[in-house]
Amino acid sequence: MRFTAEPAFVLHARPWRETSLLVEVLSADHGRIGLVARGVLAPRKHLLRAALQPLQSIRFDAVQKGELAQLAAAEAVDAAPLLHGDAAMAGFYVNELCLRLAPRHVPQPELHAAYAQVRERLRAGEPLAWTLRRFERDLLEALGVGLAFGQEADGMAVDPGARYRLDPEEGPRRLYSERAGERRDTATGRALLALADDVLPDADDLASLRLPLRGVLLHHLGGRGLKSWEMLGELGRLGAPRPPAAA
Repeated sequence: MRFTAEPAFVLHARPWRETSLLVEVLSADHGRIGLVARGVLAPRKHLLRAALQPLQSIRFDAVQKGELAQLAAAEAVDAAPLLHGDAAMAGFYVNELCLRLAPRHVPQPELHAAYAQVRERLRAGEPLAWTLRRFERDLLEALGVGLAFGQEADGMAVDPGARYRLDPEEGPRRLYSERAGERRDTATGRALLALADDVLPDADDLASLRLPLRGVLLHHLGGRGLKSWEMLGELGRLGAPRPPAAA
């Protein structure tokens, strides 16, 4: 297969041999693609090397040979967001989710669009926790495993005053009684309805979404967590002014 001026976002790049990179990109028409960028670390290839940074929007030419495609050319479409601190970690988290969950060579137009949107939200400095919850929702939907956040698993409408577990396959399940420690892993009905309607909830309700959504993601990750989760430990520092963690 030959790719010509294929639009994509760079998810990850790592050194390979002395002067080359192994690059993972997300395209709309072909999903996640692995590229071998030969000689890109040579001194005269700085423009190509700059185009292959994570979060960069590119167009590339390549020829598919086996599992990996051989990169022939790539150019940046725009300037990648300049992220620092918590926002940079959020970008790493978004990329890792795509790397782990997006299959190779399966068209992903909805995920590509969701990535473009979260990239611009990160660039604009929008609240990190809300930005990431929306992306997690959109990612699940794009991959065909989305949940109806406004509807209980039994078909009833979510009660804004109740608390819910998130079943990865069936959606919100109402918590009728609380045992010690159970509340921590449940979301408020208000938060679920806000997520369904794409309306920013208040800080406490927003914070309640993080762990239930992480449980859904962990299910689809096959029970193996993310490096970004490990790096941030309890993830208590993302977001301002220091609310519960965003990722």
